[in-house]
Amino acid sequence: MIDYLKKYGYTPDAEEINRSLAILAESRDNFLNEQVLKDCFSMMDLTTLKTQDTDKSVTKLVEKVNAFHDTYPTYPNPASICVYSNFAKTIKAVKTADDVHITVVSACFPSSQSFLEVKLRECELAVEQGADEVDIVLALNAFMEGDHERASEEILAVRKVIDAAAAKQNRTVTLKVILETGLLVTPENIANASFLAMESGADFIKTSTGKVDVNATPMAAYVMCECIATFYKMTGIKIGFKPAGGMSTAADAASYYSIVATVLGKEWLNKNLFRFGVSRMANNLLSEIEQKTITVF
Repeated sequence: MIDYLKKYGYTPDAEEINRSLAILAESRDNFLNEQVLKDCFSMMDLTTLKTQDTDKSVTKLVEKVNAFHDTYPTYPNPASICVYSNFAKTIKAVKTADDVHITVVSACFPSSQSFLEVKLRECELAVEQGADEVDIVLALNAFMEGDHERASEEILAVRKVIDAAAAKQNRTVTLKVILETGLLVTPENIANASFLAMESGADFIKTSTGKVDVNATPMAAYVMCECIATFYKMTGIKIGFKPAGGMSTAADAASYYSIVATVLGKEWLNKNLFRFGVSRMANNLLSEIEQKTITVF
C-alpha cells in the first residue's frame, strides 16, 4: 500500500470542506447565468450508456448533435458524445462536427472486473475504431485491498496501449480514470485514489460511472479538485476533472462549476480540463437558458 496522502502532503479536512461547500451553496445562484450555463454545455460528454443502445439509436443521437448548430447557432457544441466502446465506429461514420470528440467507456466498464488482457484489447479496439477519449474504471478489486501497485499498473498498461494505437493514426488520445467515489466512501480513500490515478497517467479523474447507488457528490468533487491542485503544485501537470452520475439540473451544473472555479481557478474552466458526464442535463441547461421547456437530445 502506498500512502499518497503522506507523499503529497495532503489530508482532506472534512469540516473545512463542508464549510466551504455551504458557502458555495449560498452563492450558487451567482453562477446560474447564461454564459456559465453555455460554458457548462460546451463541457458536456453527452452520454448514452443504455443496455438497449443500438447502432440506430446512437446514430440518431449523433445526428441531433450534427444538426444542433442549425437550430441554436449561438450555442457551443458539447465536448463529446460518450458511448460504449463498440459504438465508436458508429459515431465516426456519422459525426460531422469536428469539434465534438468520440468518448468511450471501456476496460469492462462499469465494474472493471475481468482479465487485464481483455480490458486492454477493448481499449485498443476502441481507439483503432475512432475513440478520441477513453474512460476506464479504477481497479477497485485491487485498490480496496490495498494493492495500489496493481491498480496503478492497470492504468499504466491502458495508457501504453491506447497511446500506441493512437500513434499509428498520427493522433493522441485522452484517458479518464473513474474512481467510483460512492464506493470509496471516505475523503481519504478518494484522495488516495485521485493521486494514484494521476501518477499513473490519467489526463482526467472522474467521480463515478453513474451505475452505483451514490455517484458524484460535492464533497467528492471538492476533495478531487484539491488533489488536482496539489498534484499541479508539485508536478506542474494539469489534470482534468469530470463529475458524472446523479446530475441533471442547471443548478447541479452551477454547483460543480463553482467548485472547480473556487478550488482550481479560471484556467480549469474549459473543456480541456473540465467535463460533465451527462445524459439528462443537456435539455435542462437549454431550458434554463431559454426559459422554456426544450427537448433536443
